Amino acid sequence: MELNIPEFEGPIAQRGIGIIAPFDLALERELWRWAPLEVSLHLARTPYEPVPVSLEMAELVSERRHLMAATRDVLHVEPEVVAYLCTSGSFIKGLEYERTLCDAICEAGAQHAITTSGALVEAIEHLELSRLSVITPYDAPLTERLHAFLHEAGTEVVRSDHLGLGGGIWKVNYRTIAERIIAADDPRSEAIFVSCTNLPTYDVIAPLEQELGKPVLTANQLTIWACLGRMKLPMTGPGKWLRNVF
Repeated sequence: MELNIPEFEGPIAQRGIGIIAPFDLALERELWRWAPLEVSLHLARTPYEPVPVSLEMAELVSERRHLMAATRDVLHVEPEVVAYLCTSGSFIKGLEYERTLCDAICEAGAQHAITTSGALVEAIEHLELSRLSVITPYDAPLTERLHAFLHEAGTEVVRSDHLGLGGGIWKVNYRTIAERIIAADDPRSEAIFVSCTNLPTYDVIAPLEQELGKPVLTANQLTIWACLGRMKLPMTGPGKWLRNVF
């Protein structure tokens, strides 16, 4: 038998992103929608913690030792970058702690490291944003920590809304998310940031950007965007303001 069938020439060369996810992540499918054909996502999770989404959970899932262990779990498949896919866990203790999380991932062997909140800061800098509206699924104390993180990064939060959820965040429907984003918009805000990697946002970004005329930045979007930037690959998926940044 002659093996000259084009399909036998594959598979396409694979390039990997290591993903360190909190134990409660339920949106793997959304993550894959951001990935180009040649990119594979390799997931590891932080240990289970029997607590609701809160300040306490954010601190527990962001311990350096957990991130280092998870990094080592994915290194064998040779990811080009390892991302800590958690907004609250990466903003909970401020900018300096976010940088120590990246250092821990690299110390464990990653070539490059990013966090979701670090990716947010990159987008703010690249798009020259100084005023944001913010939407979170968290309670008020955890949302306030995000405000503090953004203030430390030199960004003003001009309007904010939060859902007050302690769990089941991935179950929030698109209509609720879209309504909250529209309600949080403000003429003074240059963009809207939707926090939490467990909140589904993929299909609402493009229509809301068109309607509002400004960037709608979301946690999973920014995380994969920053990873692709390290890999010198173009962004895929919705988010037209981010397309030519790298």
